Amino acid sequence: MKELEELPIPLLSWYKDNARTLPWRSDPTPYHVWVSEIMLQQTRVAAVLGYYARFLEALPTVKALAECPEEQLMKLWQGLGYYSRARNLQKAARQVMEEFGGTFPGSYEEIRALPGVGDYTAGAIASIAFGLPVPAVDGNVLRVVSRLTADRREVTRPQTKAVFTQALREIMPTRAPGDFNQALMELGATVCLPNGAPLCEKCPAAGFCAARREGTEQQLPVKAPKRARRVEERVVYIILLDGKVALRRRGEKGLLAGLWEYPSEPAPWPCPVAGKASFAAQGKHIFTHIEWRMSAYTVAAESDELPVGWVWADRAALQGTYALPSAFAPFSHIVEEHIR
Repeated sequence: MKELEELPIPLLSWYKDNARTLPWRSDPTPYHVWVSEIMLQQTRVAAVLGYYARFLEALPTVKALAECPEEQLMKLWQGLGYYSRARNLQKAARQVMEEFGGTFPGSYEEIRALPGVGDYTAGAIASIAFGLPVPAVDGNVLRVVSRLTADRREVTRPQTKAVFTQALREIMPTRAPGDFNQALMELGATVCLPNGAPLCEKCPAAGFCAARREGTEQQLPVKAPKRARRVEERVVYIILLDGKVALRRRGEKGLLAGLWEYPSEPAPWPCPVAGKASFAAQGKHIFTHIEWRMSAYTVAAESDELPVGWVWADRAALQGTYALPSAFAPFSHIVEEHIR
């Protein structure tokens, strides 16, 4: 991978002039970098910015995160998706409090051992917050290295990631490992783009990129075919009474575990509450491996009796207390019309 040997100097120079101004870059404390990296997993930067600011305002320290009530934590995360990330953040915060006295651990191995932290996230925190020369290899980095070296190995294979990681470790500048990792990620996010033509004319590696030289940049990286999503037809009941809507908490395991929802189940599902039901709308939500196609019905409840564990929520409770996943956003306008 001789092309990689030429990369550090032009890449760092490009990054100095082109890096986006992001809050976690301006103040790269371990806590800030950690929170940002967890939020950025499978989520665009633009979507994270507002959540990051609100999260740190509410939970400015590891201690505050460790002690945060679950309902508040889920509400802060509402809409970001992949809610297990938030739960793992809190588990890790409690581990930092118990094992490290509230001080974020400073070695790669200790960081990697925290709940919800994989190789990439540990490398990002170790290099950015602590200056350790550890690669941080995510999808953007895999794409950049694959194109730069015209490597046709399948990038989703662990063996390929291991080879790329070792190659980057050998050329990583020890005086600026955090900037180097962030520059690689930035290059992949803003120039060496996925799903279309990369912006080669803006790339600091254009002069020595093997894929560009061969004309294969749009054929790389090589990936395994995506698994087809399973489609699930679901019924959603928007149960209403006196300006309130009924909510129930999902189970502790599985998709959207532990979150509140308008009661829903795979179709067919008769409404478990007595009342007049009327078709209201259809909606769709796509998860990684499953697609929900939902038919929503409004139900005018005959009484305030609900199954055990369900609650009635007014407008204030929906806005401030109960975290509903974005899967049910297609029906939020219907609820808004009926609650007080």
